[in-house]
Amino acid sequence: MRATYVTLQCTQPGTEGGSVAIQAAQESLVQRTAVVADPDSGRLSATAAVLADAGFEVSTASSHESLAGLLDRHHPSIVVADHSLAGPPVDAPLLLLIDLDDESAAESVRSLPVADYIAKPPAPAELVHRADVLISRAAQRSDARQSAERLREKLRGVSSAVRATHDPLLISDYLVTGFGETFGADRVLFTTFDDDRVPRIAAQWHRPGLAPVPDGLGIQESSAHRVADRLWSEAEVLAVEDHRFHEWSPEDHELAAWSEHMAPWASAFVPVGEGKSSLGVIWIAQLDEPRVWTRTEISLIQHVAGNVAYGLIQSHLMSAQQRVVKQLRQLDQAKTDFLATVNHELRTPLTSISAYLDMIQDGVGGPVPAEVDRMLDIIVRNSERLRRLIEDMLTVSRQDYDGANLHLGPVQLGHTLQIVTVALRPLAELGDVSISLELCDGDSAIMADEVQLEQVFTNLVSNAIKFTPRGGGIVVSCSLESMTDGEPGINVHVRDTGVGIPEEEIPHLFTRFFRASNATSAAVPGSGLGLAIAYDIVKAHRGDVAVSSELGRGTTITVKLPVSGP
Repeated sequence: MRATYVTLQCTQPGTEGGSVAIQAAQESLVQRTAVVADPDSGRLSATAAVLADAGFEVSTASSHESLAGLLDRHHPSIVVADHSLAGPPVDAPLLLLIDLDDESAAESVRSLPVADYIAKPPAPAELVHRADVLISRAAQRSDARQSAERLREKLRGVSSAVRATHDPLLISDYLVTGFGETFGADRVLFTTFDDDRVPRIAAQWHRPGLAPVPDGLGIQESSAHRVADRLWSEAEVLAVEDHRFHEWSPEDHELAAWSEHMAPWASAFVPVGEGKSSLGVIWIAQLDEPRVWTRTEISLIQHVAGNVAYGLIQSHLMSAQQRVVKQLRQLDQAKTDFLATVNHELRTPLTSISAYLDMIQDGVGGPVPAEVDRMLDIIVRNSERLRRLIEDMLTVSRQDYDGANLHLGPVQLGHTLQIVTVALRPLAELGDVSISLELCDGDSAIMADEVQLEQVFTNLVSNAIKFTPRGGGIVVSCSLESMTDGEPGINVHVRDTGVGIPEEEIPHLFTRFFRASNATSAAVPGSGLGLAIAYDIVKAHRGDVAVSSELGRGTTITVKLPVSGP
């Protein structure tokens, strides 16, 4: 059947009581619309007439199809429908007309998510009253949803501001100001307890005209801490709707006494915590009237409090890390200054010692017996070792290799490697270790600082000699290979048959002053600077260093250098 849209003007309601109810409804509501659906044409007309006389604009339908069509085109204030036409849920409040004597009708009503029902035929006054109540409740629910959404939006802004900073003072200011303005409060206090996880903070907000609370929680902080711990463990908020009638639990009496001297009418005491314990508390107070704290408000307050706890913990960790980094930099600078001073003081007497040793060995003071000459050789070797150690330490204290101190020029890398191996062969022979050099085809020139590259390979080869047992061997070789970006490069390999390096210690090998555990246990002398210096020089040349090692079988260190230089 076709749906019809009608506006009915009825001057004679069915009863006197109905007339009074309709008049009251007309006075209280300005614009209301209704869809009436009933397969019984007589009842349909009567129901529509009662609602029209009460001030409703009424549309009617007599079938499922016509009802669905109306609901697609209109958004009525209420739908009044015979239970036989009840179908899918509708957006508007639904009032069903049922036959109370029909058990199947009553059963169908119980299975539907309806707002209300009324016996048919309905009395006019009851019909209008039920319709008004349903519309009013729907409006209240809609207002509540909109209010909750506005509240969520405001508190999302507070949470966003809290998450956008790592400054604990800004976090606390955003919190108290945001809560004060969002909830229309008179006072908001926030304080953290004495806790290693967060900094000490005491922040507050108050509406204009109020004086600040002079000492926050003051002497009641320990009591507040106990209450906050209990609330945090229970995931609850102490919400007081009216302080005049609130029944305080025994453990909350001290907190109640603290709050009462500020004469709050309503308040909320919110724990801020992390893990198993609280780390702070928020107090929101309203002074002029009672307040019902809704579940939505409490949930949103707890959500923001969680963001605040996370932000404060992170900011505290970052501050602690920054302090540690600053202290480490100060220590590093102090170490550098110390090394520079000590090295300068050591070089002067060592230069004198070396000069006098050379003079004695040259016979300036007369012939030297063979036994004494052997002793002098030992002194010379150890003074040279001391000189190299001082040079390494001075290099570390003098600069960080960033390329600024390089003196670049064409370097024949094969020639440099020959100089290094020849110079170190006597030291290797003393330990019964062989050194061999395998050069690549052609000795291409690369752009580099020759003096510093010579130091790199001297450090690598001398380190290999120290860690290679008697009878072992060292092979220095080079090959033409591309860098990782495809640029032409040269790789230099220093292979030994030494003790090897524990796999877990390889990432630390080029750290200053680091020494492998097996070197320490074997009492192999060294400062832990040679490889670190070599690594820094190679990096300054835009190169790289790779290490492969097997305990008890040896180590290979590969230096990769670009032909074009840094």
